[in-house]
Amino acid sequence: MTLIELAGLFAQQKTWLVTSTTLSKDALHIYFGLTLFVAVRLLWRWRGGWLAAWCAVLAMACGGEWLDMTAEASRSAIQPDAAHWHDIWNTMFWPTVLLIVGQWLQPRARPAADDASGEDAERRLEQA
Repeated sequence: MTLIELAGLFAQQKTWLVTSTTLSKDALHIYFGLTLFVAVRLLWRWRGGWLAAWCAVLAMACGGEWLDMTAEASRSAIQPDAAHWHDIWNTMFWPTVLLIVGQWLQPRARPAADDASGEDAERRLEQA
């Protein structure tokens, strides 16, 4: 499959999705960005997961716009650059917010107590 055929198939699937869900293209960008962000974050729970999820959404947004531009070029119907940037910003907004506040959503690791006495352990047990 050539790049032009792949881009055409991508555009066709996007059009089908818009008509079958009755959602706007902007809403679909938001939903796909959030879905991918949450999926990657759930799969990558260790250190760096927030950034990995954000980078995955960025790669998806840029890749999708690149396929859109390729399909437009093959049809000689190129959209202005502002429309493509709008789609990328629309897709990246909420994942960026989650990336920024993600450090506060992540629970802090508790330091291990090396010299915990029996009294400390009993006190923690009573508090629980």
